[in-house]
Amino acid sequence: MIISKTPVRISFFGGGTDYPSYYLKKNGAVLGTTINQYIYLSLNSLSPFFDYKIRVGYSKSEVVNSLDEIQHPSVRECLKYAELFEGLDIHIFADLPARTGLGSSSAFTVGLLNALNAYKGKKSLKALLAEKALYVEQKLIQEKVGSQDQYHAAYGGLNVIEFSKEGVQVRPVIISNEKKTLLDNSLMLFYTGVKRYAEDILEEQITKTKSAENNSNLELMHEMVFEAESIISQLPPTEMLIELGHLMDQGWQLKRKLSSKISNNHIDELYSKAKLAGAYGGKLCGAGRGGFLLLMVPIDKQNSVREALSPLREVKFGFENEGSSIIYYNH
Repeated sequence: MIISKTPVRISFFGGGTDYPSYYLKKNGAVLGTTINQYIYLSLNSLSPFFDYKIRVGYSKSEVVNSLDEIQHPSVRECLKYAELFEGLDIHIFADLPARTGLGSSSAFTVGLLNALNAYKGKKSLKALLAEKALYVEQKLIQEKVGSQDQYHAAYGGLNVIEFSKEGVQVRPVIISNEKKTLLDNSLMLFYTGVKRYAEDILEEQITKTKSAENNSNLELMHEMVFEAESIISQLPPTEMLIELGHLMDQGWQLKRKLSSKISNNHIDELYSKAKLAGAYGGKLCGAGRGGFLLLMVPIDKQNSVREALSPLREVKFGFENEGSSIIYYNH
């Protein structure tokens, strides 16, 4: 039995510049952090007494005799990539629902590859783990996904991740413990109740990115990453929060312009209510149109924001620093 534990993420700045269609021509960068909400995956050898060769349990149960029969695309392609063809029992558990903008699909792929490496008796290097997950999702499954989620999930922590045709660089954001605690305590996360498939939203955005129609907005969003990094590292705590919140608000207004499908009247109304109640700024996590609404709110205004967004469910969370890890190994 092997169990992996992989965090989901919240992205603050730069989302959209992490698509190959952009950063292979112009440099991309994101600033985000993993949080203490996880995808757990158990991997066990399947007893030969069963009349099937692979079992996969998630929101549905699959029992099959060949990899090509597996419907879950990430499980199927990860097993092929790892060259493990039979005798496996895989089960997936999550703290939060999928398709909600927190990078759970990439966290799952990272967690599965980590567990499969452990099954083969190998320790996963973070950079290689992220690269393999990116290859599985973008090349084998051919999903329209960006390149940040895999690195967040593999590395963990509060990072700036830079993308270019030369490769990917990950570095931690320099921040004092005092300011990190304040930042952590000043973020609020609300579930809008809307699940969505990112690909449905991203098609228009990727088309506009490929045609360079989004370039001016993406260039500004790229610059915001380094402006935010400077704010976090250099400003005193209270001023840091205010400036970061206002920058998040500017970033959200730019993000909304990348595609007509990113926001809608319901989301815009929720965001306006939060700002009127005291939020400095915020954004929808992930591709948009639903999922989780992230807000920067001073502590003395948080109850007002909760009331304004009632009855949305708030998710309590904190930053985490480990990234994907093997938490149980008996093989």
